[in-house]
Amino acid sequence: MKIWICLLLVLSMAMPVAAAPAQVPAKSALLMDAATGTVLMEQNSHEPLAPASVTKVMTLLLIMEAIDRGELGWEDTVTASETAAAKGGSQVYLKAGETMTVTDMVKSIAVSSANDCACAMAEHLAGTEDAFVERMNARAAELGMADTHFVNCTGLDDDPKAAEHRTSAHDIAIMSRELLTAHPKIREFTTIWMDTIRGGTFGLSNTNKLIRFYPGATGLKTGFTQGAGYCLSASAQRDGMELIAVVMGAATSAQRFAACKQMLDQGFASYALIDPEPPEAQVEVALGTQAYVEAVPGARQPILIDKSQRSSVTTEVTLEPEVSAPVSRGQRLGTLTVKAGEQILAQIPMVAKDRVPRLTWGQMFVFVLKNMV
Repeated sequence: MKIWICLLLVLSMAMPVAAAPAQVPAKSALLMDAATGTVLMEQNSHEPLAPASVTKVMTLLLIMEAIDRGELGWEDTVTASETAAAKGGSQVYLKAGETMTVTDMVKSIAVSSANDCACAMAEHLAGTEDAFVERMNARAAELGMADTHFVNCTGLDDDPKAAEHRTSAHDIAIMSRELLTAHPKIREFTTIWMDTIRGGTFGLSNTNKLIRFYPGATGLKTGFTQGAGYCLSASAQRDGMELIAVVMGAATSAQRFAACKQMLDQGFASYALIDPEPPEAQVEVALGTQAYVEAVPGARQPILIDKSQRSSVTTEVTLEPEVSAPVSRGQRLGTLTVKAGEQILAQIPMVAKDRVPRLTWGQMFVFVLKNMV
């Protein structure tokens, strides 16, 4: 963990944040690289605002985490309560007592932003929506989402406490990144343009129009209420890089899509991910069962660079001249330094690929005899 933290700190210093263009027509905006978490551009990104249904990014994250822990199965059935069935806004019109698989619930939330399904899933996992919201806020705190306080799992503003339901473009990017990178299966749902549930009798159409019209779009979640305006967390992949663009408080639906498209276009045009391959390296081992141990990078993390730096990227490995056995697998042996010209982009620990035991007294005796002969 310390290795990753150090690497990300180096990356954040090497990659300055650019301000979002002034023409982004929204209250708040941010562009983030999903692999490294680097903020590439931002506009008023820490102001707590109403997120509308973009809230459901956290709802989906908790669902996916429950599935990964084995607490929930894709074919498990969920029963809609009267409370869930009564949810307004975007919905698939669940009836109280109706059952639906987790797969179809997640599909309905991700594609059609179904408030009734979000509430049904929250109640299924935590007993009540309020208990689920406590989990949402606890998870937000774990992720460092300091601008966030949830009061429901849907983003609806018809709750008396809705004025307290707030998050920021920065925090939306954080939870979107966690959902995308830790749970890649979610893309199977967030990239659906049109589908059906209830055995093909009820159609779903994605509220995120970028899924159809933006090349490489991978998600993620739209939101709208009168109080929040038009919001969007949009993600897309090109050339091995995934970006997350967040817009909050746009005046029209068209403006939120255009703003995210503009930020994504600029990000893909300006930045690239590299994964430099270090040269083969070995360190001599004293009193070991083998004379050398191979040194490899301890953390292979893509490095985000400005595309103008690509031709000037170099790598340099500095190693200990010798180590004494025993050598542990993963033991630090040196440093891989990645540069663009004279600018240090990253310093990555080089570690032992394998363990090397120390020679026993008997092995040393045989070794000495062989050398005498």
